[in-house]
Amino acid sequence: MNGFANVENRDRRLGGSSLVTGTEVQPQSSGASCVITTDSETARVARQASHIQQIELRSYVFIDSLQPQLAAYMGTVSQGFLPIPGDACLWMEVSPGMAVHRVTDIALKASNVRLGQMVVERAFGSMALYHRDQSTVLHSGDVVLDAIGSSVDRRNSAEVSWTEVIRAITPDHAVLINRQNRRGSMIQSGMSMFILETEPAGYVLFAANEAEKASNITVVDVKGVGAFGRLTLAGKEGDVEEAAAAAMRAIDQINSSI
Repeated sequence: MNGFANVENRDRRLGGSSLVTGTEVQPQSSGASCVITTDSETARVARQASHIQQIELRSYVFIDSLQPQLAAYMGTVSQGFLPIPGDACLWMEVSPGMAVHRVTDIALKASNVRLGQMVVERAFGSMALYHRDQSTVLHSGDVVLDAIGSSVDRRNSAEVSWTEVIRAITPDHAVLINRQNRRGSMIQSGMSMFILETEPAGYVLFAANEAEKASNITVVDVKGVGAFGRLTLAGKEGDVEEAAAAAMRAIDQINSSI
């Protein structure tokens, strides 16, 4: 790993190395991906190189246009910049959890995307990036993938842990769901409900957005962090069934690219 002094060193990219804000990282002989540092001090770079570890890309979700309900829901849990309906969004989940700080740093320095959320858990770390321009979001994603030596087709596949449509929900059931969730819209008795659980968690966001595009439903709950992602939608029976079909097509679309 060597610092580069001028633009001529960019030619080294042709040899398979990655240049990220002042640091060149040579591929490891073992083929393992390595942590990329944005520090320019050679001594610090050398110290960090001695602690190289692989970053696993658990989920990589690009949403071309956030739908109004999902954007509003994500805004209620966002600790950073709030998303606006129509924004492009990139959600990434990596392992180990602390690696999300390095990934976030690279993404933010690659373009003028806005950081909406960053969650650091023991095993996994997640981040959400927003921008009105899709190409800006995609560029940051490409830089991150290049930096960690990964690609979209190397992300984890989407596993469906549970999916079900419950028709004509009872009043008691509706009240308990509404008491447990204070961020999304409320579900009313008599509505039908679609629930979906995925692993990794982040894929449930793409399923939620595609479901909202396809049908007139109510977003009750969307959890995209943790070991499993959980989605709860409600509405008329026909609308819920159409939304459920769109959500499952979204999961199939993710897996078709892996």
